[in-house]
Amino acid sequence: MYRSSKIALAALMAVALTFSPATVLAQKDPNVGGAAMFPTKNIVENAVNSKDHTTLVAAVKAAGLVDTLEGAGPFTVFAPTNEAFAKLPAGTVDTLLKPENKDQLVKVLTYHLVAGKVSSKELIKLIKSGGGKAMLKTVAGGALTASLQGGKVVLTDEKGGTATVTIADVYQSNGIIHVVDTVLLPN
Repeated sequence: MYRSSKIALAALMAVALTFSPATVLAQKDPNVGGAAMFPTKNIVENAVNSKDHTTLVAAVKAAGLVDTLEGAGPFTVFAPTNEAFAKLPAGTVDTLLKPENKDQLVKVLTYHLVAGKVSSKELIKLIKSGGGKAMLKTVAGGALTASLQGGKVVLTDEKGGTATVTIADVYQSNGIIHVVDTVLLPN
């Protein structure tokens, strides 16, 4: 009886570990926007193939950030989808893409970047060690607050807006992408 209890306990622990938040978030080389993402390619090389990130790619080009995101990094990118950009008030994206608004566009885009490579497992560890919250300093100089809600990583921007990570751990040669469902806005 003791032996069967140990086996049952071991099986239960294996199941619990299999469904931990970090494991649920992490996927091995996930497809994004219907395209394979290759860990041997850089952030831009992969992003241009995602049909869900055409607005983000256009914005990165308009902001002049292609060379940066093709560089050595590493970067952690919280990548808003086309649907995320569509949630912004009407005309916002068109206004940001105008040459005279390049500085503002750069600030919004770099607010979605964190220096270094932060996997979902590391991010969840930071959240837990921070008592339920982790502060992330963005390349724009602002802060994002990460927390767990319903087993998912949620980011809160400086204006109180939230974005949920929908696809985590898309590894790149120069960093990692976490797909988010809302555009985050700096102060």
